[in-house]
Amino acid sequence: MRTREAGETGKAFAEAVRSFAPERPPLVLGHFDADGLASIAILARALERSGRPAEIRIVGKGETVWSEAMRAELADRRPGGLVVADLGVRERAVLDGVPTILVDHHVPSGAPGDALVLSGNGLDPEPTSALIAYWCAQGLGAADDLLWLAAMGLIGDMAEAAGFPELAAAQARYGKTALRNAVALVNAPRRTGAADARPALALLLACDSPKELLSGARPETALLHAAKQEVACALDGARRVAPKIRGDVALIRFESPCQIHPLIAQQWRGRLRDRIVIAANSGYRAGWVHFAARSAGGQDLIAFLDAHRPAGADGQYGNGHRQATGGALPIPVWNAFVTELGFPEEQLTR
Repeated sequence: MRTREAGETGKAFAEAVRSFAPERPPLVLGHFDADGLASIAILARALERSGRPAEIRIVGKGETVWSEAMRAELADRRPGGLVVADLGVRERAVLDGVPTILVDHHVPSGAPGDALVLSGNGLDPEPTSALIAYWCAQGLGAADDLLWLAAMGLIGDMAEAAGFPELAAAQARYGKTALRNAVALVNAPRRTGAADARPALALLLACDSPKELLSGARPETALLHAAKQEVACALDGARRVAPKIRGDVALIRFESPCQIHPLIAQQWRGRLRDRIVIAANSGYRAGWVHFAARSAGGQDLIAFLDAHRPAGADGQYGNGHRQATGGALPIPVWNAFVTELGFPEEQLTR
């Protein structure tokens, strides 16, 4: 099934790329985690080899490709086509009148106009965005040397145990430890206060293996190690915050400029297996509370958040996976949300 799916994906991608305006470069956009960055690198490298060098835009801290601000930016750039990786699938077009391909594996929340959607959601096992991007690259030509990037996406989104032959092949060729260490480094910058993932992407675009990325031969590797240390210090403080439990929900709230709320939620998920764990960070972005929700009990967290959606929540709320989701809420909306969950003392004034 996966082989057939890979072949169909590559063929559909190649056909869609042919509809891009040839006189203007395509634009590849992607999320700033390991899966998203690996997707960008695979797609950009494959497009360049096929004679269509692409521009790149990382979608990072506090941003969404579906916002009006991003829509205006994209209109000004006048891309010949859009390839949007690991940023979700929602209602309406990303940019009207521009051929668009969405490469994703999250739960969709709508139909995006006439865009081609290459989604892993609902497949068993579920491929990550980077693996789908690798299948896309195969539709444009030889891509075997990009296999390690697909593996980094699988490891970064915790799909190591899914049984994908691509991951087994990459581990045999490049080594499990090297791949895992490279993922940890590439993921570090986007979790820092600055959230600058450009050094990580630069390495993924320039290197030919995880060992080269780790070698320190390029200056960006040192920047990634510094970012990893910053995140480790932030985690050390947040791990000391005890959860508050009301009913089925365990809430851990703290303040940090680093994007560590998903890591804290994952940590407590294993210790509070019968609860929905919400790790909330009120220091990540001024005026907002960013939170991650995790559960080890099989609850559908997308459905849970939908049932508790506060008035004023926008598209940054309740996306992702049924067992790993979260969102971002302005402080007044957060106050309503957290009060309804039974934690009125966690309301904020700023």
